[in-house]
Amino acid sequence: MNLLFRNSRIKLSQGVLFWREVGTGIPMIFLHGAWNDGSEWVSIMELLAKNIHCFSPDLLGFGESANPNIHHSIDLQVQCLADFLEALKLEKVYLVGNSLGGWIAASYALKYPEQISGLILLAPEGVAAKGQKKEWQKRRRLFNCSPLIIKFLRFILPLMRLIGWEERIVKDLELRRELLQSSTACQLLFNRKKPEIEAELLENHLPEIKVPCLILQGSQDTKTAISKSNTYARLIPQVQLHNIAHGESNLPETCAGVVAEAIWDFINK
Repeated sequence: MNLLFRNSRIKLSQGVLFWREVGTGIPMIFLHGAWNDGSEWVSIMELLAKNIHCFSPDLLGFGESANPNIHHSIDLQVQCLADFLEALKLEKVYLVGNSLGGWIAASYALKYPEQISGLILLAPEGVAAKGQKKEWQKRRRLFNCSPLIIKFLRFILPLMRLIGWEERIVKDLELRRELLQSSTACQLLFNRKKPEIEAELLENHLPEIKVPCLILQGSQDTKTAISKSNTYARLIPQVQLHNIAHGESNLPETCAGVVAEAIWDFINK
């Protein structure tokens, strides 16, 4: 099937937002994960476009959307999404969110329940999990590490080979490179003051979600991701948890067919 994707931009109060759009029918907004942009949803949108009007924005600070020099927060992303829906005159939609996008989608459903027909969350962020604190601390250190220290580590790599530390340092340097390419994601997930991040976590608010919710989780994903999905499934009242047996991380790109089928089944029940 040859589909015509429409790429558009709109100027909102927070900055210019870029989005992809395809299909006709039920309006559905797809929110991407922390280390990606809206293009991660293209394969799924192609599968659903016959009956669903799909919108996939690059979140503020990601992809081709504006990255203003402001203090990013989940609340800011929620307000930007609200302005986006208002500008497009979309009164009621399904929200689909992956990882960080799941955190934003759930936060949006709490603030604007009357605008949401249902939630589909893929390995959502936004709740605490065992082991996460240590991982975020490591990433924060790498992200904020002085360039001089990085230069020194590269200089002593041959010496590290002699004591068996070369592989570990190379992996950390590669992770730092990836983090620096996603500065907005780093700020939202771990590079803000701890009380501010904790104030936006959702454990205490998930029981207040009033719309039907589907959670998709890869069974081969990390223990941390699985734990977070289980927390969502335990606390949201109208919820279905679908574990994808062969799924790992980044379900939109690795399990597009399974995800599209699960979404279609959910909205047609």
